[in-house]
Amino acid sequence: MNNQMGLFGQNEKNNAPLAYRARPKSLEAYFGQASIRKRLENIDLKSPPHIVFFGPPGTGKTTLAMILAEMAGFEFYDFNAVLGGVNDLRAIIKEAIQNQELSGKKSIIFIDEIHRFNKSQQDALLPHLEKGDFILFGATTEYPNTSLNKALLSRIQTWRLEKLDEEALKSILENALAFTEGELSSELIDLIVASNDGDARNALNQLEVLIQNQDKIKNLSTEEIKKQFLFKNREYDRNSNRHYDVISAFIKSIRGSDTDSALLWLAIMLDGGEDPVFIARRLMISASEDIGNADPRALQVCTNAHYVTTQIGMPEARITLAQAVTYLCHAPKSNASYMAINQALAHVRENKTIEVPTHLRNHHPDKKNYKYPHSYPNHYVNQSYSDGNLHFYESSGLGYERMMDENLKKMKS
Repeated sequence: MNNQMGLFGQNEKNNAPLAYRARPKSLEAYFGQASIRKRLENIDLKSPPHIVFFGPPGTGKTTLAMILAEMAGFEFYDFNAVLGGVNDLRAIIKEAIQNQELSGKKSIIFIDEIHRFNKSQQDALLPHLEKGDFILFGATTEYPNTSLNKALLSRIQTWRLEKLDEEALKSILENALAFTEGELSSELIDLIVASNDGDARNALNQLEVLIQNQDKIKNLSTEEIKKQFLFKNREYDRNSNRHYDVISAFIKSIRGSDTDSALLWLAIMLDGGEDPVFIARRLMISASEDIGNADPRALQVCTNAHYVTTQIGMPEARITLAQAVTYLCHAPKSNASYMAINQALAHVRENKTIEVPTHLRNHHPDKKNYKYPHSYPNHYVNQSYSDGNLHFYESSGLGYERMMDENLKKMKS
């Protein structure tokens, strides 16, 4: 027990939440994150680099920062970007610099929720990082490449923490029991693990609730315990890496005509609080990129779905979005328009300025040589509309595009 207390958190704050009291103080007691442990083998722990830890909630970002500061023997200043402003941060920086001048001991300033800093606030850190006034540690649940500016990113390392696997989560819960005055069966520990999605903080909070209600749960069934004391913890952050992964899987499922998978990813986004208008915008893009003129009605369906979603919002918008999704999945697919414009743009960028043929210009003596198609049979006449032998568009020959191909052939015949 005493050895555990030394490896894990201090027990002086008996009224603090279990997640705080059981926080590990050494890498020996830090479970999970095998890739991070491997990375630690390649750095000098006595002189760590500037690091921003990013990953889902409850994966040990703050804990890891505190352990590394302890191993380096540096002073540790904890700052929350939500609760404090720039003036508060400047005061901490000043104290850290003075501390180094007086004692020769460097400091680590840990900024939690660092993505909350705007560009000017992030820029305020740059001169201090250049001079080495302190080591910066940061933590964020958001993807650093989109939430932090490039100047700051060029001066730091970004370390990704994954959500904890079941084995690590179980070890954390079993060790945390030493900080309580109760006991739980292995079955209940497994139940907590199953009720969380790799979030140690949430799992520890649920463990504490069950310990506090030991007498009440003695005669309850597993289902009753789950219903009254536990809840499923699912990860979804509109600004996190998972946000981009889920929307990617969503669009690819539509492209692959897998209706059920597309509906699954739609449900995950809606359940996670994703902006339904964002989803509707992505559907309009998919309608043009993946379906195009194989079924031109797809874009109309998605445009209408976007309008309806903006007008009625959730929860009713889920029905309209599902209607659009199922339509796109079942529609014939063509990326002909998408590929054609990409090739046309590439052609323009690879060549010098392309001049307009004189007979097509707005005001030019050769304009009299322009042939007006409506004056000819089938409203078509063979004439040049650009210089060069161009071929960007390749029909898919599917759906409505096949009908369009046949119409064009009839006109030209």
